[in-house]
Amino acid sequence: MRDYRDFLGEVLIEKDQLQERIAELGAQISRDYQGKNLLLICILRGGVMFLTDLMRNISIPHMIEFMAVSSYGVGERQSTGQVRITLDLNTPIHDLDVILVEDIVDSGRTISSVLDLLSARRPRSLCVCTLLDKVERREVQIPVKYVGYTIPNKFVFGYGLDIDDYYRNLPFIGVVDLEKYEMVRKTG
Repeated sequence: MRDYRDFLGEVLIEKDQLQERIAELGAQISRDYQGKNLLLICILRGGVMFLTDLMRNISIPHMIEFMAVSSYGVGERQSTGQVRITLDLNTPIHDLDVILVEDIVDSGRTISSVLDLLSARRPRSLCVCTLLDKVERREVQIPVKYVGYTIPNKFVFGYGLDIDDYYRNLPFIGVVDLEKYEMVRKTG
């Protein structure tokens, strides 16, 4: 794979801005869930970086769990709408206060399916915390309680978000210049 600078259109959110906002979210969740039995469920793989930084900023005891959900294929730029659970929870969530931690909410179709599945398991409470919210792409209305940033309808990568499974390790959120990226892909 090529260096990300070959197709980076712009840095949308800098590393320091991300960390500052995640600290604010962690403090807010700590206040809101004081004295509750909190479980954070991370949607893999994109949500991992966000989850690890978020949980470091939550000062109350909590548990974590993971799910893997697929609605995109390699090379896809939009959700196919076909949601598959590829890794389910090991922990029963009945009577727990659950926050679903997501890297980005886009159309809402994937997260809506996951919320339906989790609701059927009767948690005490269930809400969504997303780092990025692409509201203008929303096709299915879902309740998002905690939002790091509302962003425009641009293809973003970095800080857990990938391009064809690469570049998740970048410490910032960048915007892909799709024309440059397609040229880089064609030339190898």
